[in-house]
Amino acid sequence: MRILIAEDETVLCEQIRRVLASEGRVVDVANDGEEAAFLGATEPYDMIILDIGLPKRDGISILKEWRNQNVDTPVLILTARDGWSERVDGLDAGADDYMTKPFHMPELSARVRAMLRRKSGRANPLFQKGKIEFDLRNGRVMENGFPIDLTSQEIAVLTYLVHNTGRLVSRTELSEHIYEYDGDRDSNTIAVFVTRLRKKLGTDFIRTVRGRGYVIEET
Repeated sequence: MRILIAEDETVLCEQIRRVLASEGRVVDVANDGEEAAFLGATEPYDMIILDIGLPKRDGISILKEWRNQNVDTPVLILTARDGWSERVDGLDAGADDYMTKPFHMPELSARVRAMLRRKSGRANPLFQKGKIEFDLRNGRVMENGFPIDLTSQEIAVLTYLVHNTGRLVSRTELSEHIYEYDGDRDSNTIAVFVTRLRKKLGTDFIRTVRGRGYVIEET
């Protein structure tokens, strides 16, 4: 799942990036409002973390612009302001949730997971198919209680397919959600990752629709 962090406090931004990346998220960063507005409007993010007090452009005006452009990406706003009116403004502008600085990273991580589950319609963070159990909270995969070792790219592919269970996902779409903005988006490597996953999880775990993409069927 691919997330944009729009935050100008470099230390905080890096802390958030590292936490989310450790959970298998693909993370892009924007340090000012102009860059955030552009990336949020042009890139297919699964979620955006948006600071209200960005330089060049404020977060509220950016959020209103996205919603006017029919960008429906879930947005979690961050604010250093204690006043309730800023939070109301953010929610009325189209935010899905908010956090006030300072905050605890485990809470931010939990809110991110909850928002991603809501986006995909998944209430349960544990996905089970046959003998395989996938914990969306930490990217851990188990078979009959024993861990299966996956690479970060394999976890990224599996996470996106699980969040889109029952829906056919093309190689192009997958590449857009598992690589960073400046990454080498080679959709041909997706086939390699899926092949590895099928070997580790079972050939019937992910179904390949030749020429169209991949799907994890509903359990």
